[in-house]
Amino acid sequence: MTTKSSVTRRTLLKSAGAAALAAPLYSKSALASSGEVNILMWSDYLPPAFIEGFEAKTGIKVNYTGIGSNEEIINKMKATKGQGFDIVSPTNNRSLQWGPLELLKPFDMNKVNIDAVNPAMAKIGTSAWNFDGAGVHWLPHIWGTEGVAYRTDKWLPAGDAPSYGDVWSEENAGKTMGRAHSMMLGAGLYMEASGAMEPGSVWAAYGDEDTMREVWGKITDWCMARKDRIKLIWNDADTQKNGLLNEGVVVGQTWDGPPLALKAAGEPVHYQAPVEGAMAWVDGMSMPVGAKNEEQVYAFIDYAFGKEAAGKAIDSHGYNSPVLGADTFSGDVYKKNFAEAYPGDSLANLNPWPAEAPWYAEVRTEFVNKFKSA
Repeated sequence: MTTKSSVTRRTLLKSAGAAALAAPLYSKSALASSGEVNILMWSDYLPPAFIEGFEAKTGIKVNYTGIGSNEEIINKMKATKGQGFDIVSPTNNRSLQWGPLELLKPFDMNKVNIDAVNPAMAKIGTSAWNFDGAGVHWLPHIWGTEGVAYRTDKWLPAGDAPSYGDVWSEENAGKTMGRAHSMMLGAGLYMEASGAMEPGSVWAAYGDEDTMREVWGKITDWCMARKDRIKLIWNDADTQKNGLLNEGVVVGQTWDGPPLALKAAGEPVHYQAPVEGAMAWVDGMSMPVGAKNEEQVYAFIDYAFGKEAAGKAIDSHGYNSPVLGADTFSGDVYKKNFAEAYPGDSLANLNPWPAEAPWYAEVRTEFVNKFKSA
């Protein structure tokens, strides 16, 4: 994803010259063969209506296993040596971790209608996920951000937008939540903005281990001193929703989908990009080396890249689709929520999650564990 430039929801989901989309290229035998497809994917990405529509159209049964983290996907695939699933859903910035594992196989792009999706997101697969020149190992599926959600009936930000610092503030002590590793990174961005750390330190930490240890040492000390202000550490979409609805959480650093789904359902919840910039990601679809139902995989991709199916799905889960024109099949509530989540120049100030080398993930785990055990 490109950032720090003039960008709108329309330019993210549409691009010049993409009006005419190619016809599906996957083998039509997939529809006749029925069968099944085994999917390991984020826990709220496939709404029941989406699955029912796909099964009704193709006769292919979906076996859906929900997950809540990239680590869970990687660990499952490492444990089974890439067996047991036909589709997994890694995030775009994890390519440096997946490449050396050799647990994914490339797609036959002659069977993928790649022109159906945003070119900038499609390019991720041809650049970062083209392992050893063997081809595309990743296709875009859903994109979103991590920012700040809050209960509008119990708290409002001081200015026009919330801050990552609101999750750690004394004012909100005992009423906040976040996911440990990303909440700590958000704290680092707040530290930079408030003068507690040099600007650019958080992103410089991705460059080498020595810098990373220095930066994350400061972040961890800062977070540990304020750990008692955090009420809940979430690990998936349902934990986020439950925290806001039932656990007394007033402010949280969350994904966009869960709070926006609550907002669409009429709950007093709002999600917004913080002043430091929301963290942007694209979750994809990859095929493990042990995938047994390849024709069914291509049938699923074709359905997921359909404008109507993708548009109706985003109404349910609250995230965003890379499928060009999907927004035309979404409802007014989704459009309104999107505009309110990213007002002004919020989309131009997105922070894409940088690519994470294996050493970075391992060292970060050390600091996260230190924080969690404090």
